[in-house]
Amino acid sequence: MRVSRLVDIAVAGAGLLLLSPVMAVIACALLLDEGKPIFFRQARVTKGGRIFQVIKFRTMNDGRDAQGFLLPDVIRTTALGGLLRRLRLDELPQLWNVLTGSMALIGPRPLLPGTILDAGESGRRRCSVAPGLTGWAQVNGNSLLSDSDKIALDLWYIANRSALLDLTIVFRTAWVALRGERFNPVSIGRAHESNTRRRG
Repeated sequence: MRVSRLVDIAVAGAGLLLLSPVMAVIACALLLDEGKPIFFRQARVTKGGRIFQVIKFRTMNDGRDAQGFLLPDVIRTTALGGLLRRLRLDELPQLWNVLTGSMALIGPRPLLPGTILDAGESGRRRCSVAPGLTGWAQVNGNSLLSDSDKIALDLWYIANRSALLDLTIVFRTAWVALRGERFNPVSIGRAHESNTRRRG
């Protein structure tokens, strides 16, 4: 675990330094496209159930209906925001979360406190590791998955994590960014089966 944390610090620090020009361009583009703020911050849960503020580039506007309620996410997502999401560039500011220890490079994505609470025991088990910049669920369907699929994949990762699996996730994350998300029924079925055995 100490080695993993040192790797996280080294990669996040180097990433922030090397990618700062890219992040500056994205920030300027967002400022010109939608104005301030350029960052989206939200309370999420990290290891041990602690709360932290996750940071992302803003990909949605604040469009509301006649009653003042926020419009659906799909309507509020801007063209630039959609591109940033598809390429995973909206997640780059989370390298700071990794550097400061709230997140890891690889792990289950950080969820809202209410979502963790609703998941019960599965939510508590999910908080046994730090949330990641990318993870097993993200390379096996991500937005195409149901909440139960995501949790099953996250718990499978926690039970089977290794340096080789983390390296696999890194390469598959790059592949997803280039080719788009793909639903993986084999990995999802295996994760649900494994989770059922553990509960039994």
